[in-house]
This record gives sequence, C-alpha cells and structure tokens, in this order.
Amino acid sequence: MEITGKIIVALPETGGTSAKGNVWKKREYVLETQETYPKKVAFNFFGDRVDQFPLQVGQVVKISFDIDSREYNGRWYVDCRAWKAEPADAAAAAPVQAPAPAGYGPAPQMPSGYATPTPPPAVDLAPSPNDDLPF
Repeated sequence: MEITGKIIVALPETGGTSAKGNVWKKREYVLETQETYPKKVAFNFFGDRVDQFPLQVGQVVKISFDIDSREYNGRWYVDCRAWKAEPADAAAAAPVQAPAPAGYGPAPQMPSGYATPTPPPAVDLAPSPNDDLPF
C-alpha cells in the first residue's frame, strides 16, 4: 500500500535485544495526508530501514508500507510497517503520456494487421419536403 503526506511527528529510535539474542531497532513516525479531510497515520521502519530512510518533520513523502496484525494476550494489535520512502515530488514527476492526436487514423500503438478506420459518412441534416414532423 502507499500513502502520501507530511511528516508531523518523528519519535526517537527504540531498540533492544530479542529473546533469541538478536539486536533490533525501530523508529516511528506520524504522517498527515493532504486531503480535504486529513488523516493521521502512524507507521514505523524496522531494522536496517531505520538508517536507510531518515525522515524529518515537515518533509512531504510517499510511503510504501504493509499492514500487519498480531494477537498478544487476547488482544489484537495493528502495525503499519514501512519498507520504502521517497520524496512526494519525485512520485509526482512521473512521466505523463502525450494526449492522443485528434482526427481519424491508426492509434499510436495499434498492432499491425488491423485496417485503418474510415471516417463516418456525411449526414444531411436539412429538412426534406416529405418531413411532416413539427420539430
């Protein structure tokens, strides 16, 4: 999933050692969307991605993330785990296709072997002498 917005909170990095002896670290952020009715979304980077994607408060970014739910002691917890961040202006600078040319002719990417479309026949809209309709 992806979401774009402005970073409004950057919490300090947390970390520790797991029960198996593995060192871990996590950094949480809160992003606010830039819509008519803004939404706030809390997400985190885990492990090496903490250092790979350092975000600053006020930065507008596009976040790619996965949603994960887990049960602990009869309660369910939801986690938005980010795996990629990029500046929002880089996402908006994606190439835009040129508009299709006006008129008749083959489409820009028409497969070979198809006939070229012919223009529709001309229609005479002048009233005929046998026309008795009032409109």
